Amino acid sequence: MTERTLRQIIPGAETSDGAGVRIKRSLGQQPSLRLDPFLMLDEFGSAEAADYIAGFPSHPHRGFETVTYMIEGHMLHEDHLGNRGDLRNGGVQWMTAGRGIIHSEMPQQEEGVMRGFQLWLNLPASEKMIEAGYRDIQPEDIPDIDFDGGRLKLIAGTMEIGGATRHGAVTGRSTQPVYADIHLDSNARVTLPVPATHNGLLYLYDGEASLGSESLQRNAASVLGDGDRISIAGGTHGARLLLIAGKPIGEPVVQYGPFVMNTREEIEQALQDFRDGRLTA
Repeated sequence: MTERTLRQIIPGAETSDGAGVRIKRSLGQQPSLRLDPFLMLDEFGSAEAADYIAGFPSHPHRGFETVTYMIEGHMLHEDHLGNRGDLRNGGVQWMTAGRGIIHSEMPQQEEGVMRGFQLWLNLPASEKMIEAGYRDIQPEDIPDIDFDGGRLKLIAGTMEIGGATRHGAVTGRSTQPVYADIHLDSNARVTLPVPATHNGLLYLYDGEASLGSESLQRNAASVLGDGDRISIAGGTHGARLLLIAGKPIGEPVVQYGPFVMNTREEIEQALQDFRDGRLTA
């Protein structure tokens, strides 16, 4: 077994999206800062309603999946398929845009903290035009797994923990994503498997932590080098961090705003379909 080390650090950059929601964007700040199969990673978090209240009004997508994980707060998803989902503390919304979806994500609170993450997961060319789909995953449906020194929520993927194979709330995707929210106690250390076939990153969002002998930077995508496991340790006050990994697709990526395809011609077709009202047909 080979332990992974840090290969690259991509600090979250302050920006805004939707109708003015303030976010920190690490992956996806620019085309060179992606990690196949992941296109973008946004962290949103504020106690000031002005930073999130305008939300994300109705907008289209094609060619990838979005995974929204709410740490704290309440947001409502609605789409053209008639899906309606309440995203609350600890819940996840997994949306497959496929050939096309038009949706909105709007805050259902006028005060208090709203905090969470949105990840964009690419689809291979063979799946970019599949039917759109949506899953509203409640906190109780996400395995919450204890280990010596902490616990983790396994949102997606399969992981060997304590000699047992554990399955996340989402499995079976072609990119075989692993998505875990890891909580470490004070000065605790844990070793976890990460498939050698996968690209991966850690994202520290609370406390202090290190990967081997290297300290992790807060609010940054810490891209992992090669290997098949990670050894992470929490600081004096513990740590909370995301582990995100996936099997690379290895295909060209052409993005124009909310559309992600393989060629410029496919992007032009997506734009034409949207203008003609055929994006979701």
